[in-house]
Amino acid sequence: MASLAHAQTPTGREVLTSTTYVSLDPASRGSSFQLAVVLKIRRGFHINARQKSADYLIATDLRAEALSGFEPGPVSYPQGELHTFTFSKKPLNVYQDTVTLRMSLTTTASAPLGQQKIPLKLRYQACSTELCLPPVTLNFDAAVNVAATASEEKRTHPEIFRTQ
Repeated sequence: MASLAHAQTPTGREVLTSTTYVSLDPASRGSSFQLAVVLKIRRGFHINARQKSADYLIATDLRAEALSGFEPGPVSYPQGELHTFTFSKKPLNVYQDTVTLRMSLTTTASAPLGQQKIPLKLRYQACSTELCLPPVTLNFDAAVNVAATASEEKRTHPEIFRTQ
């Protein structure tokens, strides 16, 4: 019986899917653009928000790996939502359902032209109301097309990157 329950418990990797989007296609050398990572969290699970509720919790963390031709800026994390769970006396600041993390990037004057990959690392811990899974680090890439001049730039994904 215990093995059947264990077989139904997903791994931390199975709880979350990520999709990346860039605000410019192509992005020209010397331009600044946004990268969005949309996280879809499996129903019945949550991950800790960036602003964690307690020291022992593992905050969601997105990082760009060093890559020639790009300068990563700060990551913008949305506010989490306070929820109460049976394992905690106080409400916890978490992400559920769908959440979007945003990172500013700048292409350098010497950025390689054409399709480039920006390696990303996402660290998080997924929990349900009954249990917390071991922390996970996902490695994935964001694809960015680099052009020589700004005249080729086009804004993309207005549903994600709203202009002000």
